[in-house]
Amino acid sequence: MQFIQVSDWLLDIAFLLYVLSSIVFVIAMTGKNWAGRDPKQHEAKYGRIAYWLAVIGFIAQTGYVVTRWIGGGHSPTSNMFEFMAFLDFCIILAYLIIYRIYKLTVIGAFVLPLGVIMLAYSYVFPKDVTPLIPSLQSYWLHIHVTTAALGEGILAVGFAAGLMYLIRTVPQTVSTKSTKWLEVVLAVVLMLVGFIGMESTFARMDQKTVFEMNKETQNAMGQMEKAQAEYTMPALVAPADATIIKQGPMSPLFTAPTWMEGKDAARKLNTMLWSVLTGVVLYGVLRLIFRKRLGALIQPSVEGIEPDLLDEISYRAISIGYPVFTLGALIFAMIWAQEAWGRFWGWDPKEVWALIVWLFYSAYLHLRLSRGWIGAKSAWMSVIGFVIILITLVVVNLVIAGLHSYAGV
Repeated sequence: MQFIQVSDWLLDIAFLLYVLSSIVFVIAMTGKNWAGRDPKQHEAKYGRIAYWLAVIGFIAQTGYVVTRWIGGGHSPTSNMFEFMAFLDFCIILAYLIIYRIYKLTVIGAFVLPLGVIMLAYSYVFPKDVTPLIPSLQSYWLHIHVTTAALGEGILAVGFAAGLMYLIRTVPQTVSTKSTKWLEVVLAVVLMLVGFIGMESTFARMDQKTVFEMNKETQNAMGQMEKAQAEYTMPALVAPADATIIKQGPMSPLFTAPTWMEGKDAARKLNTMLWSVLTGVVLYGVLRLIFRKRLGALIQPSVEGIEPDLLDEISYRAISIGYPVFTLGALIFAMIWAQEAWGRFWGWDPKEVWALIVWLFYSAYLHLRLSRGWIGAKSAWMSVIGFVIILITLVVVNLVIAGLHSYAGV
């Protein structure tokens, strides 16, 4: 367990350094117009500091991966906490490589905060090292999951560059379809931030709402018992046919539909509702404070950057991430599924959404290479593609039950 404790410390250090790096990157981009400052020197100075903070954080996170692997006896990708932390590791790795190629400071101002969000999301889940279930006791765990995470990490850089392109090029002086859809994308990111904040806050308050299902079910020992559902966040929606045995900070507003069977279905729906609500509130508060669209608020930080360069970075990242994702999330996954479950494909929710992601990025590359979809069209597809990945990581894992469900919240 000593290795596990060290790995936890190293991950905490990495998280702190990534937060500091994000702050310095923002200073590098927003402080260019401060009075008495040379914009290029200011950006170069603070961009360099932020980059090295990210490098040191990545070294610490590499130490986390190694020590967690040694302490757990398997690659740190066996549950939702480990997978999200490893995905963050891959995002930062992809960023460091892209930065060494292009030396563009603004990439860090978008990718590092994304990395912070992903790592913060991992902290929501239980960090305990648990024995692998039989289907995960295979060397394919190391190959399939790590490769899929690496592919998604590289695609995240393509998303960040595509988002920068849209913020840089979409006119903010008038309200158009493009400005509205850009705000929707930024609101989706805020929903993830809101979920992390809410979950972390109420986990520390320890004011759980506990429901007992009125219908008895068979437990792992073959005995009949009434299952319980614990809500970390306040209960907006109660499970169907259940009774509150421990009251939380508020009473449920309505009951989940009867087709949402099981003790976890309504709890996961409750989580999603709070994510949407907090994201909308965060977006509204920011709009009230700054009195402008978030796209217009961020746009000055990317002025002076060639849109063609952002388009090239996004395309290169996706063209690299796509085959890696194909290997990890589809080909290696199907081989492992054949070994573990005796079939290559079973229409499990996670399998279906991995296929949707693959088909979408296949369409992206096809339209770009054969139809000349460059610039804004390409950027929109890179952004939408990663939003689909976020749906897979959050909605599918938390709401839809299946063979690939890592953990619940």
